[in-house]
Amino acid sequence: MPELPEVEALKDFLADRLVGRRVARVLPVAISVLKTYDPPVTALEGREVTAVRRFGKFLDIEEEGLHLVTHLARAGWLHWKDTLPDGPPRPGKGPLALRVALETGEGFDLTEAGTRKRLAVYVVRDAAEIPGVARLGPDPLAGDFDEKRFAGLLQGERRRLKGALRDQSLIAGVGNAYSDEILHAARMSPFKIASSLTPEETRRLYEALRGTLAEAVERSHGLAAGRLKAEKKTGLRVHGRAGEACPVCGDTIREVSFSDSSLQYCPTCQTGGRPLADRRMSRLLK
Repeated sequence: MPELPEVEALKDFLADRLVGRRVARVLPVAISVLKTYDPPVTALEGREVTAVRRFGKFLDIEEEGLHLVTHLARAGWLHWKDTLPDGPPRPGKGPLALRVALETGEGFDLTEAGTRKRLAVYVVRDAAEIPGVARLGPDPLAGDFDEKRFAGLLQGERRRLKGALRDQSLIAGVGNAYSDEILHAARMSPFKIASSLTPEETRRLYEALRGTLAEAVERSHGLAAGRLKAEKKTGLRVHGRAGEACPVCGDTIREVSFSDSSLQYCPTCQTGGRPLADRRMSRLLK
């Protein structure tokens, strides 16, 4: 799933190619991807792109008073084309969901792999009209997101750190992968209760949050859209690396599985050497 660093890189990539140019056609291939109908997607045609922004994991392309906002969800992606194919795309069983064509002949495709279709596209007059944008918490890389503000968010937060970091209404932009990376950098258990952190632990987690995301943004800066997925994977230390050696201490990275996701962690670095209970596996063994 694209998270804050990848969407930030996509924002910069698209800003260089879209701002100041006019949209010729917006062609939805999978109608289910459209989550709004007024204004229609055709209202975007003929308008000049004036800005590209990011709200958490949402990508916002502004066109003279209208906004084309996308959430790539788990399996969505954006593919830039220097020259789009001639003729309209044909609806079918392929991954193509929506095509945006510029007057220059360039443009991009939005695609979604798999059968669980969650890619979302909105056309609105104000991005804040979208419920998912309206409920977003603060951006962790914003200039005013300091340690005091972060500590205030954790006060009274009875959830485990893993769940708290992934809650978009608490902190915008962090998902499954980078929450694992942040907790590993902070040397904290994903099961630790957020409100139980000491001031020193809060400081450590804050620095890991900002540092991990800033480093990932820096690695992704300037990369073409097609290279961002590979860059994300190579930069991860623990997420998706169960069974491999921890790059910090050499212990074996472990995994805890859930119904539709999993987390990875290092016992030596994060849990005092104790493996966390994998509840799904425990149920299977009963």
